[in-house]
Amino acid sequence: MDAAIAYFDAHPSAAMAAGLAALVAGAVLAQWITNQVLLRAIRRGLSRAGLAQVGELLAPVTVRLARIVPALIVYQGVQAVPHLSPTVVAVTRNVAAAFMILTVVMSIAAALTLVNTVYSRRPEAASRPIKGYIQVIKIALYAVSAILILATLIERSPLLLLSGLGAMAAILMLVFKDTILSLVASVQLTSNDMLRVGDWIEMPQLNADGDVIDIALHTVKVQNWDKTITTIPTWKLISESYKNWRGMEEAGGRRIKRSLYLDQTSVRFLTDGERAGLKRFALIDDYLDGKKAELEAWNGQLLAAGKDPVNTRRVTNIGTFRAYVESYLRTHPRVHDRGMTLMVRQLQPTATGLPLEIYCFTRTVAWTEYEAIQADIFDHLIAILPEFGLRLFQQPSGLDVARLGSLSPVGERAAA
Repeated sequence: MDAAIAYFDAHPSAAMAAGLAALVAGAVLAQWITNQVLLRAIRRGLSRAGLAQVGELLAPVTVRLARIVPALIVYQGVQAVPHLSPTVVAVTRNVAAAFMILTVVMSIAAALTLVNTVYSRRPEAASRPIKGYIQVIKIALYAVSAILILATLIERSPLLLLSGLGAMAAILMLVFKDTILSLVASVQLTSNDMLRVGDWIEMPQLNADGDVIDIALHTVKVQNWDKTITTIPTWKLISESYKNWRGMEEAGGRRIKRSLYLDQTSVRFLTDGERAGLKRFALIDDYLDGKKAELEAWNGQLLAAGKDPVNTRRVTNIGTFRAYVESYLRTHPRVHDRGMTLMVRQLQPTATGLPLEIYCFTRTVAWTEYEAIQADIFDHLIAILPEFGLRLFQQPSGLDVARLGSLSPVGERAAA
């Protein structure tokens, strides 16, 4: 032992190297003991207490906190290394202190992430997400830690650095403009319940049409129906308009708004025989009886007053068809007949026919079921339309032109 002391006294460089090696070995040993003994013991204790899941959640926090131990060993032990210059000691201590500050901040950030993870499992998390607020706290935390780390490295008071930030306020406002806008937008979206995770939103100007899968401070992610993901800046959801389909889903009914375009030349009055024939449809039996009584009373008054029979009212095929469609929808098991609008109306005639619009709501909001119900309704209406003497309007096709050509005198001569 005396010989070793004498050797190190005679060789200062060797003494300093040995001291540094011992310091590094001590730091590594402390790190190993912390990770392999202390943290394992904590995890085993939680597991035995039936809290293994808690241990897994806390792992990112505890692993980061464990890094403080070797930094603390270096911070305290570097002073004991012989023949080390005061400048090197001061720099090493400053770096170790800065590392400990960074480690504590990273641990707090991991704890905040853990809070968000736990909160996201709660039922109200979809309507009241806190991810944006967590990110704001992290940004503030990182800003404060950067000032503390810089003050530690240059051995100056943090207040001195903070006093110089006043002159940089304009620059900071410019740099963090999007962050400030996004923070305000996040507060408005959350407080007014304008957007939730899982909402179906439609924003054509940004090619977004699908479910919201994530709401963060700066961005909102929307998974479109083609499985692509559109990222929308949060502040755009305040400055620009978008459609949220949540109201439809909460109402429990999805709207059908589609028209049948009828050939206007097929609209006419029904004869008595046609009216009698349509009475076989049970859906309009009451309608025809009521209409018959109404028209007989009205027309009887006209004829009694000596009016010309041309003034009498008669039943039309399109009016009867409208009554049939409305009755059909009201008796349809998958269509809302109460509490939601249900009507069949004529729209302004167009060059492509007379639109007869069906306006109602299905009893489901599921997309595939909704499309199937809508298709079934229009399959039936298109197929039964000829029973009322009506025709759908359709642009002439090649087959129509060929038939017309075969019926013309020129076509007949060509065939001959």
